[in-house]
Amino acid sequence: MARNFIDRCFEAVAPVHAVRRSAARTALQFLNSGYGNYGANLTKKSMRGWEYHGGSSKEDIEDNIDVLRQRSRDAYMGVPVAASALKTLRTNVVAGGLMPAPQIDGAFLGLSAEQTEELQEKIIREFSLWADTPECDMDGLGNFYKLQQLAYLGYLMNGDAFAALPMCEQVGQPYGLRVRVMEADRICSPDGYDRLAPCTVRGYEVHNIVQGVETNAEGRVVAYWVCNRHPLSDTSMLGSGLEWTRVEARGELTGRRNIVHVITRERAGQLRGVPVLAPVLEALKQLGRYTEAEINAAVISAMFTVFVQPATATDDRPFGEMLPENMLIDAEDQGSVELGNGAIVGLNPGETVSFADPKHPNAGYDKFTEAMIKQIGAALEIPPEVISKQFSTSYSAARGALNEFWRSCDVQRDDFVDSFCQPIYEEWLAEAVARNRIKAPGFFQDPAIRKAYSGCAWPGPARTSLNPVQEISAATKRVEAGFSTAQEETAQMTGGNYNRNIRQRVAEAKRKREVDEIVDPSSAASEGGNGNA
Repeated sequence: MARNFIDRCFEAVAPVHAVRRSAARTALQFLNSGYGNYGANLTKKSMRGWEYHGGSSKEDIEDNIDVLRQRSRDAYMGVPVAASALKTLRTNVVAGGLMPAPQIDGAFLGLSAEQTEELQEKIIREFSLWADTPECDMDGLGNFYKLQQLAYLGYLMNGDAFAALPMCEQVGQPYGLRVRVMEADRICSPDGYDRLAPCTVRGYEVHNIVQGVETNAEGRVVAYWVCNRHPLSDTSMLGSGLEWTRVEARGELTGRRNIVHVITRERAGQLRGVPVLAPVLEALKQLGRYTEAEINAAVISAMFTVFVQPATATDDRPFGEMLPENMLIDAEDQGSVELGNGAIVGLNPGETVSFADPKHPNAGYDKFTEAMIKQIGAALEIPPEVISKQFSTSYSAARGALNEFWRSCDVQRDDFVDSFCQPIYEEWLAEAVARNRIKAPGFFQDPAIRKAYSGCAWPGPARTSLNPVQEISAATKRVEAGFSTAQEETAQMTGGNYNRNIRQRVAEAKRKREVDEIVDPSSAASEGGNGNA
């Protein structure tokens, strides 16, 4: 703090008072420094040990993404809570796969309601012709809905997911569009290091490459660098080694998407996604270790082993000492003693055995794990009841938890639709129009017309029903009051389509009348006569 004229006078006349005055003014400065006295304080004991190293999204995210991905996958494969969290999100966000519901802007296109409905039905039939078979998968293993599950689960584990959209003609297939889902690791910088300044890579002039994502001088993504194999695969060390292919984000002539990138960005300038489990990896690993230790301790404490101490030394083995060979852990070590169920182990004269009382099962285990699951669930926006699949609370509490969870799922579903489902649907529709299987005048001439034809909703899976009677009554009242539509309520409650349900009900009623005429002709004739009157 700069000294003024009065400060210098005090220094000359009363140095002690000058020091006290300076200290008081410094203290006042800290008291009036806003966040400097709270979150940004550097002098409090509670804040001195807080290590922090800020950086851009590259330093904070991209430079650490390889470790985060591998640890996230390891947690998914070995920690039950982590596997439950990711599978729960997958089940409630995409379930068996999101079905398209075309929403053509008929008014803008000059189509009547009947024409719009007819065109939408034709689009659904044509899309099913492509999406319902494994032929849409470049690997030929799963249909479009299985690819959604694969891409979304990969996005959760790795932070982002990629899908190439090549064209591959095949005999008997009307469409050439294919989808190849790629794990995030395959999109990486050539030779394993980023380029942060303009340079030449594999004969291409590039401005910037970070974790396989190439951007131009304006920061726009222009291409992706795809490795021919998984960089961490053992086979990557064999043969000709790793090779990278530059794939433009969009075709230079047609503007067609070549790759779709599923990502949720947290920072401006961020190019790669963060695994969903990243904020809770440490807690998950510690919880996994604690659970494993509790299981091992409980198993050991449950074993009944008898130790026999003879009066004199003997070379005989007590009956039952030897465990079955398939249960031995270190059969080659003759000096080890293994515990087992009902095992009898001999001791030499003078040897004794003492045990620490493990007191298992641990009475505090459930409470501790429940507290940890609550924190983990809060970070992942998943209620603890949903993670553990236990609804032991009241109906109101369970319903409130589910409502919050569904809101989170709706947000994630919208993100996934925008970055995966809708872009692929639009590429398929463009091919269908180009092949003249869908009539859409002006589709390629006017972007507004193309958008009007490309409108599509992707309703999510049916929501969990805790009290069907109350929920049906509430849905009926929302429709009657105009707060919702029958289609929206049908999609939420059963995952179905209201218009299809109506048509199906008409067909069922017709078949029922036909059956009634066969079973009881007189009754059917009477009902027919009353109807005619």
